[in-house]
Amino acid sequence: MTQNTPDTPSVDGTALRACDAVLFDFDGTLADTAPDLAAAVNQMRHARGLAPAPYEKLRPLASAGARGLIGGAFGIGPDDREFAAMREEFLANYAANLRVETALFAGIDAVLDDLDARGVRWGIVTNKVARLTDPLVKLMHLDTRAACVVSGDTTPYSKPHPAPLLHAAQALGIEPTRVVYVGDDLRDIQAGQAAGMATIAAAYGYCGNVEPPAQWNADFVADTAEALFAQLQFVGQRG
Repeated sequence: MTQNTPDTPSVDGTALRACDAVLFDFDGTLADTAPDLAAAVNQMRHARGLAPAPYEKLRPLASAGARGLIGGAFGIGPDDREFAAMREEFLANYAANLRVETALFAGIDAVLDDLDARGVRWGIVTNKVARLTDPLVKLMHLDTRAACVVSGDTTPYSKPHPAPLLHAAQALGIEPTRVVYVGDDLRDIQAGQAAGMATIAAAYGYCGNVEPPAQWNADFVADTAEALFAQLQFVGQRG
């Protein structure tokens, strides 16, 4: 794999050489979960006699979970009276079909294999609740590989609060400043920065924010999994 792509500038590895571990967001960064998430919310539309919401509309919202997908499919938000019940319906639909089409993004298996081969520890920090995260991570055979898995309800706060990332760093026994966090949502970058970590915006992911990843002020942007592979080569190479 090469360090650069036509859309990715040369990477100064100084900041990443200071890192000894990698944390990843899950949905839209490691795993392409959008097909199964979209199916769960469209199951709700079917139950109401409505046509499916277009997948192209729902996919960018997948990293925002129930809030984003219910908002996209029904035009309501957490302040609406019906939202809480609809959220539980959505989560139940999704829990029943966690891994129908979900898979690692193309090229991510090589990223994880390389980190494992080099002895660089990595973990998962997601806003997905543990009752969904844990079984899905196990179904994808990542549970025995990840050094830590932190869900949206592991700490009292979820991203963009830094608490989940700080919890993960503590679980790894590594100072937060020696960790790089990779995510496909602005909240991921904000959380990483607040935790004092280096950050990489996974621009190949869902990136459902109004602002493009280049404007998130991440330390690095990975337009492809191949670019991420090249950037993470610097991790664990001090000196």
